[in-house]
Amino acid sequence: MDLSDVLANVADQDRGRELAIVNPWTGEITDMKFWIAGPDSDTQRRARIEMMDELADAAGSDGKVSSEVREAARLTCLAKCVLRWDVSEGGRQLPFSQKNIVRVFRAGAWIQAQVDGFAGDRAQFGSEA
Repeated sequence: MDLSDVLANVADQDRGRELAIVNPWTGEITDMKFWIAGPDSDTQRRARIEMMDELADAAGSDGKVSSEVREAARLTCLAKCVLRWDVSEGGRQLPFSQKNIVRVFRAGAWIQAQVDGFAGDRAQFGSEA
């Protein structure tokens, strides 16, 4: 492996990988799928930088940021790592938007946890040879 392999993997991680959401109570795969940018992707790097800027802007005169604001920034950052999805509500495809991604994450912490774990797992983003 040399630097060209590393750079090629970063570009590949920006194309994302598919995550099928698993029902935590039955272990069965649900119909929900997310395509997630990898931990070394430019997509995730930009999302982290935007989150840091958002938190800096939200800091009070004492430099503190409330837990509620930090949690909202974290969810927004994670949502920015989702490249596309296949999620329905009431039998209809749910439009892909940052607002809807955050809504789904807030509705099901177990969905959020699976996306977060996948997004940080480099093993999911090895070279597709």
